[in-house]
Amino acid sequence: MSLVKKFATVGGATLGSRVLGFARETLMAAALGTGPMADAFYAAFRFPNLFRRLFAEGAFNAAFVPLFAKEIEAGGIEGAKRFSEEVFGVLFTVLMVLTVAMEFLMPLLVAWVIAPGFVGDPEKFDITVRLAAVMFPYLMCMSLTAMLSGMLNSLHHYFAAAVAPVFLNVVLIGALGYGLWQGASPLETAWYLSWGVLAAGILQMAVLYAGVRYAGMRIGFRRPRMTPNVKRLLWLAFPAAVTGGITQINQLIGQMIASTREGAISALQYADRVYQLPLGVVGIAVGVVLLPELARALKGGHEREAGNLQNRSLEFVLFLTLPAAGALWVISDEIVRVLYERGAFNPQTTSIVAGTLAIYGLGLPGFVMIKALNPGFFAREDTRTPMRITMLSVVVNCVLAVSLFPLFHERGIATAEAVSGWLTALMLFVTLVRRGHWPLEKALVWRVARLLVATLVMAAALEYASGYLADYLGSAAPIYTQILALGLLVALAMVVYFAVAFLIGGADLGMIRRNMKRKPKPAPSE
Repeated sequence: MSLVKKFATVGGATLGSRVLGFARETLMAAALGTGPMADAFYAAFRFPNLFRRLFAEGAFNAAFVPLFAKEIEAGGIEGAKRFSEEVFGVLFTVLMVLTVAMEFLMPLLVAWVIAPGFVGDPEKFDITVRLAAVMFPYLMCMSLTAMLSGMLNSLHHYFAAAVAPVFLNVVLIGALGYGLWQGASPLETAWYLSWGVLAAGILQMAVLYAGVRYAGMRIGFRRPRMTPNVKRLLWLAFPAAVTGGITQINQLIGQMIASTREGAISALQYADRVYQLPLGVVGIAVGVVLLPELARALKGGHEREAGNLQNRSLEFVLFLTLPAAGALWVISDEIVRVLYERGAFNPQTTSIVAGTLAIYGLGLPGFVMIKALNPGFFAREDTRTPMRITMLSVVVNCVLAVSLFPLFHERGIATAEAVSGWLTALMLFVTLVRRGHWPLEKALVWRVARLLVATLVMAAALEYASGYLADYLGSAAPIYTQILALGLLVALAMVVYFAVAFLIGGADLGMIRRNMKRKPKPAPSE
């Protein structure tokens, strides 16, 4: 299967999940708006979600996959199975201890880490503690799911791992639908959602376990032992977890600061949900597929193929992400109004969320580039360099967030995260090039410059067209008219961007055709 087809497989599954995520957030906006229950739920959910990203997108996509691939090379399926069982035994035990400890420490965690600003509101603080206690076991489910996902990706079964997040959105949509049907209060709705998160975690783990068995590998539970393989995994996993969770770490910092302002946490969450669509479909898809492909090429001694993989991946993510960033900057108001403005979500809230979304849009290419650049380190079993870069960017994010929040509120938090994301991406890229691990092509540089020109032309066309359709996109227009007008803007943006990009040489059909047909080189015979 070609590289682009693998991206499309993971990206397509992720797209389905993110579309359902929009449906979920639309129901959330109607049911809770940016009120205190929305703040409490999102604050409580952020903490297990942070650990999910640290374990899943960080540790196991960075440390487990290369080691698992190496075990397949050295000992075949049986060797990989033994390694997986060793890791599963240790991981399960550690997660169980961590979960029990966190349940007892939840009031302290909420007061010091999750939402320090809630301490002055005893009712809101207590609700957040109880919701977080219900949802925290989701961490254990999702961390084990991450390991199963890493196994499936290494075995070239990408779809099951990519489609698993759909179940979270389906369960939460069901919980919200039930709450709206029953006329539940905001507090009751928050409880439905919290129990739904836990149920979804169990369901996702069960689906991935079935997927691993279908792929031909059955793993059992082994007594936890610190074998050399497990020690190597842990040595690689900690810095990889920090690196892979950079976005979530920065968002948690932003949440801690935003908890001092009513409605700020939920406003950030609604904006985050929109820009996560292109980030998930493009960035995560590339990161998931590129790591095992790159690791395999390097293990086989195919340095030239590895360089080509990296250049084509960066080219692919910028080709799709730059226009998304331009659109989020120009028509953020229209997007937020159509998606969210109903029920408890009023025009003033639309203005706040749209301003935040526009700034996130400027940071989007940087966030996506991080997903494409990290595998260049991880595939070489170097997780410490990106961790050091990540820690520097976290410091920058903290300083900017604290400085800008009193002046610009939610927009200040978004600005800090966007600047931090671009700083991380640039430092990762420069480090790879200086070490000779990224053979930079002049053709790539010129192509990206032309894509920037195409994006600017598209943004200008959107600015003009959105003004022309203003009456159809306003709050007074019927929702179906708003949806149709927004759809026309999106269609126009696509036509203009792709036409200009192909016309001036930012992309060409031959390049796409070659990537679609590309097949990996066979491993050298022994």
